[in-house]
Amino acid sequence: MFIKGNSIYFRALEPTDLELLYVYENDTTIWNISNTQTPFSKYTLKQYLEISHQDIYTNKQLRLMICTNNTKTPIGTIDLFDFEPQHHRAGVGILIFNEFRKQGLGLESINLLKEYCFTYLHLNQLFCNISESNYDSIKLFEACSFDKIGVKKQWNKTHLNTFENEIMYQCFHKN
Repeated sequence: MFIKGNSIYFRALEPTDLELLYVYENDTTIWNISNTQTPFSKYTLKQYLEISHQDIYTNKQLRLMICTNNTKTPIGTIDLFDFEPQHHRAGVGILIFNEFRKQGLGLESINLLKEYCFTYLHLNQLFCNISESNYDSIKLFEACSFDKIGVKKQWNKTHLNTFENEIMYQCFHKN
């Protein structure tokens, strides 16, 4: 386990994570964040778990479980997506389970992921896109030295005929 911080560590997904993933992937309160519109079956998630061990260079994505150092309890997931090895960049997504929020664990997780990406994957930059009403995520990524680089106007549909802007952020490796 080499991706370890002061309070948390990252581990690969395990078959035993199926039930937990099933609950969170089907939580309709966060579907707008993940651009999900339909439920995931356990069968689909099981198939995902079966290939999740593949290398990021093969899948172009990586999902890791965030766990506490002391109890080994899963507290969320962190993702790299749209991995572009040619251009040395990847997108970042994070979900901290409700009962573990507001404890600094998201901050530690993103900073640990940055260290992994810049040191081991040799990426030049990470990026994320956040709905403008997601104040907690905006505050988190800005605290992790992600810079606001633009706004996509009326990008995400929130309700019937209501749209919301999406803010784009980047974080560059500082040599």
